[in-house]
Amino acid sequence: MSADLLASEIIRAKRDGRALSRAQIDAFVHGLAAPEGAPGRWADSQAGAMAMAIVLRGMSAQETADLADAMTHSGRVLDWSARAGSGLHGRAQAGSGLDGPVQPSSGLDGPVLDKHSTGGVGDKVSLMLAPMLAACGAVVPMISGRGLGHTGGTLDKLEALPGYGVNPSQAQLLQVLRTAGCAIVGASSDLAPADRRLYAIRDVTATVESVPLITASILSKKRAAGLQALVMDVKTGSGAFAANLPEAQALAHSLVQVATAAGLPTVALVSDMSQVLGRSAGNALEVAEAIDFLTGRGPRDARLLALTLALGAELLLLGGLQPSLAAAQAVLQHSLDSGAAAERFARMVAALGGPADVLRAPGLGSAPVQCPAPAPRAGWVAAIDVRALGLAVVALGGGRAHPADSVDPRVGLAAALPLGQQVAAGEPLAVVHAASLASAQAAVAAVQAAYTLAEAKAADAYVAPVVLQRIAAG
Repeated sequence: MSADLLASEIIRAKRDGRALSRAQIDAFVHGLAAPEGAPGRWADSQAGAMAMAIVLRGMSAQETADLADAMTHSGRVLDWSARAGSGLHGRAQAGSGLDGPVQPSSGLDGPVLDKHSTGGVGDKVSLMLAPMLAACGAVVPMISGRGLGHTGGTLDKLEALPGYGVNPSQAQLLQVLRTAGCAIVGASSDLAPADRRLYAIRDVTATVESVPLITASILSKKRAAGLQALVMDVKTGSGAFAANLPEAQALAHSLVQVATAAGLPTVALVSDMSQVLGRSAGNALEVAEAIDFLTGRGPRDARLLALTLALGAELLLLGGLQPSLAAAQAVLQHSLDSGAAAERFARMVAALGGPADVLRAPGLGSAPVQCPAPAPRAGWVAAIDVRALGLAVVALGGGRAHPADSVDPRVGLAAALPLGQQVAAGEPLAVVHAASLASAQAAVAAVQAAYTLAEAKAADAYVAPVVLQRIAAG
């Protein structure tokens, strides 16, 4: 091996702000994906140092594209091109031991579509959107992740359902897609394995907020899943990794540019994350809210509905299932109102080992301590530190401080007040669900500190539209 491909030299090059060659990037990715004890495997400390160097020094557009491509091909890459006649096939990086087709299976029809969010607090859109798209004729193999930093993870949410399996076999995945049209699952160990390892390292090394790393992480999983079209929800605001609009725009442009150049049609919507999306944050609480959303039990949160419809409409248009965004939104709304989306969700959950009657008996546990976080004074909700709310959920046990940490699905925040809401002194800003009185008290204090109350309501000063910008190729 030449000296410039040594781990220490690659780290040094990026630390000093130099552009990495494709060979150096390939060596880094190989070091992430190589099995324990194999030649060339990078230690966690080296991978963490490299991630920090990228955060501090950045990457060019070419480096970012090379990193995304190398991570995509670090394991199996699915190919759905023959799905109508012979089902799902797969191919893998040469020499990985995964070469050759997956066992053929018939019965999959419709464009293969997916959505991905850059992460927010209370973002449960995937839980509703996947079955809505399936009810509208799409096939949705949604490869999702776990919590990252202060944001919740879709897999952690679904694992709040007893028995739900996020790592199905290839045969089971195909069966779920045939019967439900959607399957929200984790990346298998042979699908973008380099990202699987780097994702966990970034979560605990303060290296999440990086446009190149986020771009490569997302697109490696999505391209490996063999999609035909992708829509990105790039969040901005106090609860997002991109805290301001220019950062979110830069990430959205990076995602669209790299994905489109790689042959994956992609549209990005920049969305507002200056308040909790919906009314809950926490795994079981968000699943319960999603089930209520799908079944129409109670009013649907207006911002949550608007964002879900907007993202879904882009995908139905990209997938050729609808002629216009307006028509696409109409059929998506009908999938909710008719109960078709709820039925697809129930089929998916049951097929993946979850409750057989999830819409009526989801089996979600409840936290033993539930207490309100009272407003210290009367006023109007003028600002929310949403990141602080997400960290409060993590501190309750709803997220991870270390990769090996277990997650308590019962804990979180419910009935979180939105921006512009009037509140009397002593009325709850949110309801804390906790495993102990001590953790509940700490969360109450965190919620109170996260909310800024004004004496008077300023007209239209608090609430931005949930979709701020649409970014497409060209």
